[in-house]
Amino acid sequence: MDTLEARLCDYIAGKLRHGSGVRVENLDRIFGGASRETYRFVLHWKEDEADHSRRLILRRDPPSSLIETERAIEFAAYRAFHGSAVPVPEALWLEEDPQYLEHPFFVMEELSGFEASPQAITQPPYSDHAAKLAQQKWRILGEIAKADPSKLGLEGIMKSVAPGECWQRELARWEGVLDEDELCPQPVIRAAIRWLRRNPPPPAQKISVVHADYRTGNFLYDAEGTIHGILDWEMAHLGDPLEDLAWSINPVWRWARDERCGGLAPREDAIRIWEQSCGLRADPDALRWWEVFSSVKGQGIWVSGAQEFSEGTNQDVILGLSSWIMGNAQDRAALLALGRLPS
Repeated sequence: MDTLEARLCDYIAGKLRHGSGVRVENLDRIFGGASRETYRFVLHWKEDEADHSRRLILRRDPPSSLIETERAIEFAAYRAFHGSAVPVPEALWLEEDPQYLEHPFFVMEELSGFEASPQAITQPPYSDHAAKLAQQKWRILGEIAKADPSKLGLEGIMKSVAPGECWQRELARWEGVLDEDELCPQPVIRAAIRWLRRNPPPPAQKISVVHADYRTGNFLYDAEGTIHGILDWEMAHLGDPLEDLAWSINPVWRWARDERCGGLAPREDAIRIWEQSCGLRADPDALRWWEVFSSVKGQGIWVSGAQEFSEGTNQDVILGLSSWIMGNAQDRAALLALGRLPS
């Protein structure tokens, strides 16, 4: 039978030059991703007269996506940071030709046995290690910020940008998403966009790799409070590292329903850890600009999700519900950053 599992098995068999008896088992869809279909599976093969198995992840382009991203960039980001101070799974194979699985895809290692849920992190035993997790979360983000894109081999893969143009490029991108996908007027976010254009930030202190979705929910952690992997690099690009910091402390990620960013630490502590890690300064005015921008970007994501779901091109119920629930929260976050709501 010409199933996805069988076609994936045939593809990997062609990649394992010294392996035989290749089998793909337990292929299972993981729902909730914004830009690619994600599956986990177990690969079995024989090599040097020994049996081997490995848990892997398939990331395949869907027929439509609420975030248009470049799979080669995501794959390159995993490759660049693997083995560094930024923990990521190993990226194995990138395939741009759709003949194998109908759409381009890549395969990477699954880091299994860990938790990713942003809700679970606020409950025991994980909440007992909130301070330790916070220290690691923003220290790792600092490592991303201080990394040299050229030494990582990413300058030729990710589009270059001048320090003074980072904000213009990102704002134009997400304003364009709203223009194209909004199903109803977005008065709060449109007001935020006008404020952003009237109050441009200073040029970036340095051009860094920007993860672009660095938040609780996109890293793997264990019950002892150790982070084992930073996931979901599909929106990664070169830009101002303050973009990542602002996104990480966006109020919509306050999963514990208190003042702690990402359910882990107060805003001031998160900023302090990040500054100590990367050696950069989070200028309050510049950071505020990127915090307001985070709500524009966030609303762009939720608006796109709503548009895809309403048209039936993406039938993931989780994304449909997220778009509905998070839209109001993102408006409130924008008003808070603009000083229009009490903190």
